Amino acid sequence: MCETDVFRAAAEAGPHHILKMYNSSGSVVNISPRLEANSERSYYRLEVVASDLQSERPPLSVRVRRTHCWFPVSTFRLHHLESKVMEDMGKSPDIMCELKSHVESFKRKLESVEHLSWMGLFKDDGDQQLSKFSPKPKTPQLSVQEERQQVRRKFLNMSSLQVTEEVREHLKTPIFDNWQWEEAEMLVLLQVMYMDLDFLTAFHIELEVLQNFLFEVYCHYNNIPFHNFQHCFCVTQMMYGLIWLTDLRNKLGRIDLFVMLTSALCHDLDHPGYNNVYQINAQTDLALRYNDISPLENHHCAVAFGILSKPECNILNNLTCEQYKHIRGGMIRCILATDMARHNEILNKFKLIQPVFDFTNKEHKEVLMKIMVKVSDISNEARPMAVAEPWLDCLLQEFFNQSDTEKLKGLPVTPFMDRDKVSKPSSQTSFIRFVLLPLFSELTKLFPCLEQHILEPVRRALKYYSDMERASKGEEGATKP
Repeated sequence: MCETDVFRAAAEAGPHHILKMYNSSGSVVNISPRLEANSERSYYRLEVVASDLQSERPPLSVRVRRTHCWFPVSTFRLHHLESKVMEDMGKSPDIMCELKSHVESFKRKLESVEHLSWMGLFKDDGDQQLSKFSPKPKTPQLSVQEERQQVRRKFLNMSSLQVTEEVREHLKTPIFDNWQWEEAEMLVLLQVMYMDLDFLTAFHIELEVLQNFLFEVYCHYNNIPFHNFQHCFCVTQMMYGLIWLTDLRNKLGRIDLFVMLTSALCHDLDHPGYNNVYQINAQTDLALRYNDISPLENHHCAVAFGILSKPECNILNNLTCEQYKHIRGGMIRCILATDMARHNEILNKFKLIQPVFDFTNKEHKEVLMKIMVKVSDISNEARPMAVAEPWLDCLLQEFFNQSDTEKLKGLPVTPFMDRDKVSKPSSQTSFIRFVLLPLFSELTKLFPCLEQHILEPVRRALKYYSDMERASKGEEGATKP
């Protein structure tokens, strides 16, 4: 068993998972027998990018040492497993079953790895111990409500710590890797965004009320493959990054920045995993309630303001009537703009005003705010491929779930969701070419700085999937007589 296989087994990674190892300075290193030994202060970080859609657990980041894998919470040593496997190779199946049991036991121990401090989320002030905030193994018997309360307790405990400057700066970039963070940590980072943009001071928001609001938003995202809380975090983080990259803090008023960030946060609340076409064809309660007009987006808005109607969650409580009206109207416009049925309408309007764009023009600003939320919503392909590609797998799973249901119910099958007709590369090449590139290119004309940070990664993604599609067709052709 080679060292890569040992690390793969330790991290509960399958044969198709990607392993990346970094040294203490953050540089990528090769996994090989020639790795230099390290110490607890200068350690390697092993990152697993998941490709197994059945796994609900986010990838692990673990410390490793050259001589053996070292985990602070476990006395079980990987080198012992490795040597025993080598020793017992070829022995009776009973021995192998016993070894498998040991490996499974070790995997369960990994779930309680004290990874928060390793990822650099918090500053370690003096002798402060972060182990009390490390995630514990999930108990299968816990109800959804109990699991949420666990997340809430972790969130509130961690929010009292100070996030490092390095993480704060990384949070402002499109290359931020969402797969490295668990739910409570993401809530902490959302709190950081609101605080760093000075929203608490500007709108007289109490910290406890903001925390209640963020937690309620988390609770109103469903456990579905794509449109879940993690997607909500990614969209909000991209919006936050775009605000900094384009220097919108000095171009728009703080109230408009607040509208965009909060719209991104709430844009898919209570998404059921089935799109508007399904809602309308199946004549669901949502389609009937909203007369087939953007049923999901109207529902997301309604849920958002339902949360804000609770006094303990109302971050708009201390606003003037005029401020409240401005924010409510802005959020409704921005969230409704995420309906892809309106994509061409909104993009064409932006194309008309872009050459003469005026930041003092109310109509111009409103169109820009819609565009910014739309870009954030569909921005996965602007991220590094290791971050973006797992999201495509999640999206296709959700698409296929819908088309399977449409077939079972005798409804029209959405073509781009049919598992019998769609492949990963084919699903992306058209979407990038006809949706992402025209939208991102137009925004880049207004903000040239996005050429490098947004547009170029999208172009690379198009080439990646185009090459994959051509290779796939070549392989198929080769098998034909």
